[in-house]
Amino acid sequence: MIFLELFITFFMIGLFTFGGGYAMIPLIQDQVLGKGWATEEQLIDFIAVSESTPGPFAINIATYVGAEQGNEALGVFGRFLGSACATLGVVLPSLIIIILVAKFYLKFKTNKYIAGAMKGLRPAAIALIMSAVVSMGSSVFLPGVERITDISLSLFTSYDFITAAVIFAIMLTLMLCIKKIHPILLICMSAGLGVAAGYAEQLFVR
Repeated sequence: MIFLELFITFFMIGLFTFGGGYAMIPLIQDQVLGKGWATEEQLIDFIAVSESTPGPFAINIATYVGAEQGNEALGVFGRFLGSACATLGVVLPSLIIIILVAKFYLKFKTNKYIAGAMKGLRPAAIALIMSAVVSMGSSVFLPGVERITDISLSLFTSYDFITAAVIFAIMLTLMLCIKKIHPILLICMSAGLGVAAGYAEQLFVR
């Protein structure tokens, strides 16, 4: 049953993720795409919406995916049930682990094995985050490119590349870093540019 599968899938994602929501993206990508719950483009949209709306990233994306799959199974009621199963699944491991950590970590934090495990988890978490950046970034900035040898000059003059790379990666990033623009304003500007780009792309294709 899809609802049990949603719970188990996101429970496993939450159980084996170290490093926060961003480190969870490779696992979500593997499971969601592998099960056919979303296309790569839809998953990127899920991630964008999850990052732009209030609340933790992992909970948001689990809720969105669960709602979509539940809707296909039982309609409107399925949306609520699917989102609840996926959200509970991704939250429950962290809740259990945090309770255990709070109970035992202060007692064992000076243990050399615990300290070594923490040092080992840090670079692993960074590697997972970088994996997500490369994977999602290539899908956004280099659509249709599966190998580095597929990159051609025409790609860098395409509408998609100019819109994504120049407008988003350069202008918005510089505004955030140099001008110290408030992140909320940046999110609103990004949404506006995305809507404008969508209309412009339709006109361009026609």
